[in-house]
Amino acid sequence: MDARTAPHPGAHHPTLDRKSVGAVVLGNALEFYDFTVYAFFAKPIGEAFFPANDPTHSLLASLALFGIGYVMRPIGGVLIGAFADRAGRKPAMLITIALMAVGMLMLAACPAYATIGGWAQVIVIAGRLVQGLALGGEVGPSTAFLLEAAPPEKRGFVTSWQIASQGCAALFAGIFATALAFVLGDQAMAQWGWRLMFALGLCVVPVGLVIRSHLPETAGAEEDPDAAASTLAVVGRLLREHGRLLGLTFLVIAASTVSNAVGTNMPVFAGATLGLSETAATAVPIALGLASVIFPLLGGWLADRVGRRPVMIWPRALILILAVPAFAWVVQAPSAASVYAVTFLLSALSSINAAAVIVGIPEALPRAVRSAGLSIVYAVSVSVFGGSTNYVVNWLIATTGDRLAPAYYLAAFSLVGTVAAFLLPETRGRDLDADAEA
Repeated sequence: MDARTAPHPGAHHPTLDRKSVGAVVLGNALEFYDFTVYAFFAKPIGEAFFPANDPTHSLLASLALFGIGYVMRPIGGVLIGAFADRAGRKPAMLITIALMAVGMLMLAACPAYATIGGWAQVIVIAGRLVQGLALGGEVGPSTAFLLEAAPPEKRGFVTSWQIASQGCAALFAGIFATALAFVLGDQAMAQWGWRLMFALGLCVVPVGLVIRSHLPETAGAEEDPDAAASTLAVVGRLLREHGRLLGLTFLVIAASTVSNAVGTNMPVFAGATLGLSETAATAVPIALGLASVIFPLLGGWLADRVGRRPVMIWPRALILILAVPAFAWVVQAPSAASVYAVTFLLSALSSINAAAVIVGIPEALPRAVRSAGLSIVYAVSVSVFGGSTNYVVNWLIATTGDRLAPAYYLAAFSLVGTVAAFLLPETRGRDLDADAEA
C-alpha cells in the first residue's frame, strides 16, 4: 500500500510500503496482544503474584493490577503525544515501542510471589506502570503518521489498519494460546505457559524498532513553526481551542473502549460465569480477532465513501440495540458456539465504528496539536474505562448474581457514544492543515 502526505509547506512527502505501515501499527498491535493475553490469563496471573485462599480474590487482584497500568496512560499521552507534535512522529514512536518491551519483559520474567514474596508484586506493578506510560503515548503519534502519510481519498482505509492490527494481535493471541494449551495442557498453562505468551510478543519488538528507525517524518519542529511550542503550550491550546471536541471524543472512545474490554473479557465470562471448559474459553479470542481484522478495514473503506459520522453512529446504535438480547441468548443457551457468535457480532460492529473514530478525530485537529490531542483523550478515556471495565463487570456479576451485567454496562455506554457521535463534525475531505474543527 502506498501513501503520501497531503500538501504541507516544507513537509516531507513519504511513500510507505506495507512493511512500513506494519511497523507503524505494530505498537497498537502489541497493546492489544498484551490486553488480550492478560485478560485471558488474568486468573493464573493472579494466582502467581496475588495468591489468596479465595480464587475470586486472586482474580480481582489480578484485574486490579491490569488496571494499574492505565494510571500512567494520561501522563504518557501528555508527555509523548506533545513530544511528537514538537519533535516529530518517528522519535516518539521509537520511544513508545522500546518502553512497551521493557514493561512486557518485567511481567513475563518476574518470579512468582512464592519465590520472592512481595518483591514480585513490586516488579509487576512497576512493569505495568512503564507499559502504561508507553501505551498512553503510542496511539497519537502512530495514528497521526498514518493519517498524514495517506492520500486524502484513502485516509480512512489507511488509518483503519491501526484498528485492524489490534484484531490481528487478538487473533494471533487466540491461536497461540489455543495451540499452547493443546500442547502443554491446562495445568502447565496456568503455572508457566502464560509467560510464553508474553515472550512471543516481545520477539517482534526488535523488528519494529529497526523498521521504525528508517521511517520518514511527517511533522516536526523543523517543518511547522507551531510544533516548537512547549508541552504546556500544546495542552493549553488543545483545551482552549478544542475543548468541546475533546469532550465528545472522550465519550465516543469510552464507548469503544468498553466494547473492546467486554469482548476481551469473554474468555473469563465463558469460563468463570458460564462454566465452559478451559479449551472452549481459550478459543474465544479467535472469534474476537477474526472480526477485528476484517471489519475495521470495511469501516475505513465506508468512512472514505459515506463519511466519518455515519460510520461512527450506526454500528454503535446497533450495539445498543443488540447487546442485551445477545447476552441473554448466551446465558440461556451457554455453549462455545453461542459465545463465539456473540463475540464475533459485537466485535464486528465495534470494529467498524472504531475505524471511523480513529480517522475522524485526528482529522478534526490541526497538525501542531494532532498527536497530543488524540493521545491525551484516548489515554484518559482508555485509562478510566479500559482498566476498570473487566473488574467492574466481574464485580457486578459477583455482587448482583445477574449474568447480564456486562450487557447492561455495554448498552449504557453505547447510548452515550451514539449521542456523542451525532454531535461530532464531519471531516471527510478536510484539509489536514486546517486550524480548527468545523
